[in-house]
Amino acid sequence: MVLDLTADVVDLTAALVDIESVSLDEKAITDAIEAALAGCAHLAVTRIGNSLVARTDLGHPERVVIAGHVDTVPLNDNLPSRNDGTYLHGLGTCDMKGGVAVALKLAAGVPAPNRDVTYLFYEGEEIASVHNGLRLIAEQRPELLAADFAILMEPSNAGVEAGCQGTLRVEVTTRGERAHSARSWRGVNAIHGAADVLNRLAAYEARKPVIDGLEYHEGLNAVLVSGGVATNVIPDECVLTVNYRFAPDRSEDEALAFVQDFFAGYEVVVTDSAPGALPGLDRPAAKAFADAVGGEIHPKFGWTDVARFSTLDIPAVNYGPGDPVFAHKQEEHVPLEQIRRCETALRSWLGADEGVAGEGSTR
Repeated sequence: MVLDLTADVVDLTAALVDIESVSLDEKAITDAIEAALAGCAHLAVTRIGNSLVARTDLGHPERVVIAGHVDTVPLNDNLPSRNDGTYLHGLGTCDMKGGVAVALKLAAGVPAPNRDVTYLFYEGEEIASVHNGLRLIAEQRPELLAADFAILMEPSNAGVEAGCQGTLRVEVTTRGERAHSARSWRGVNAIHGAADVLNRLAAYEARKPVIDGLEYHEGLNAVLVSGGVATNVIPDECVLTVNYRFAPDRSEDEALAFVQDFFAGYEVVVTDSAPGALPGLDRPAAKAFADAVGGEIHPKFGWTDVARFSTLDIPAVNYGPGDPVFAHKQEEHVPLEQIRRCETALRSWLGADEGVAGEGSTR
């Protein structure tokens, strides 16, 4: 597949969508992006695995990262792409090849931005952290990510979503004693014992802290339950998996301490944890970007890679086309207007003339 970076941004999105790039199979799309960027003399391009870092080096006092992942969740009878004139339909349209197309248009079409830019196109975001290209670059070549501010082109309805919540998953175990179900009084039913855990969860009242003027909404929910060995045996163990989505004013340690206290008296084992990211709207670069693109700023209720930038002390926001509600759905789609709006806003923010949008532009 040959990508034409002078094409209209919607057509470029469709071309990217039509390159299958399910997680761990990103070579073809990364090859295509690398080949397309090879003609951009103003960019220094570095490849690490199936991730690309393309940087300007104009000597500006400020550097920003514009990033997007190139992988998707597995196919669900939703390729190739389809353009109905209002929406582009297909796997990855919303999450997040519309955002990747915008970043590619900027990378190729804005050779002299008013601040230095690091464009990042990375692999493995939709699966386990060990495969995440942003994590791998941060570990292997952290100097490539140095910046004053970062924009993650995750779907946000073409508006700024600041920060993100942290996530913690734990297993809460109740124990009993096995017995034949015909003589149940000889044992202790661990599944029945889980009722207290579930009652605590049902009574949970969500914390809603306000951070930088944004109200976050925490969540504590049972998401899996496992117990029992046979239909004629009283179970001696029941394990509930609980997911805690915590606001970014809490650290991972503080989140774990809260959960351990909440389930006092039970075994609690951590199976997954990731920190949140503060909005950072008090940082000059982040505030300037939010002011420039306008619109109402919202908190990010899910977890995104803005948290990885936060650990590098780089303030970051989510800003990209598409409604995140449709990410990963069979009917995934993105509004054409939002793709073009994001491109226009970012071009203006980077100081580019609207007239250099590209030969194929229909804006």
